[in-house]
Amino acid sequence: MTDGFSDPGPAATGPLGAIAARVDELARKLGMSQAEVFDVHQLSDASGVPSDVVEALLDGRPAGEPDLQARFLQRFSLLRGSRLKPNGRPYTQQEIADGAGMSRQQAGALINGDRRPTMEHCDAIQRFFKVHAGYLTADDAEALADALLRTEQDLLHTFAAREQERAQERERERELDAPAPAGEDPLEKLLQDHGVRGIAWRAAQLPTDKHRDKVAEWLDMLLENVKRTDP
Repeated sequence: MTDGFSDPGPAATGPLGAIAARVDELARKLGMSQAEVFDVHQLSDASGVPSDVVEALLDGRPAGEPDLQARFLQRFSLLRGSRLKPNGRPYTQQEIADGAGMSRQQAGALINGDRRPTMEHCDAIQRFFKVHAGYLTADDAEALADALLRTEQDLLHTFAAREQERAQERERERELDAPAPAGEDPLEKLLQDHGVRGIAWRAAQLPTDKHRDKVAEWLDMLLENVKRTDP
């Protein structure tokens, strides 16, 4: 299992399991496969948790790096490999140092594990790479739960939009199926909707057929004009 999960779904426990179950239920309602919403590589990229740890946690197996510095190094390495420059190359130590407001020596020591990161270091690096707070430091299960919460929010928006669209479609069908009010002539309504009745009424006030023929000629000319000027 490398890209996702098939029935009966993830077996994660605790808070992570509860969120995974909600995501699983929403995916089923939307007709989405579990491979789409529980793709371990995408969840790893979103959370900073290594793919093998994501897979283990979703399977309900104990996993994760308890040591803060070791976890920081894992996440920092994943960050540098996944958040690349527009040209597709990784940021250099100097670019990270400049962007995070530290010296090149400090950045190098953090990358190589020669220095324990402070919260200030983590915040500055997270801002530089434009990832959420806690990306570099959160416990693995907590980081994965946060990523699944964001997935849940996206699915909820999709579900709500779909339900609204269905409700509008049902309303349109009811309007089309509704009988015309008593005494209302459907042809009369059609003429009114398209302005035909008003034109015909005015033409009827003219004294002779010659005048009415002239109106028809003017309308033909106007129609031809409109057709020519339409893009």
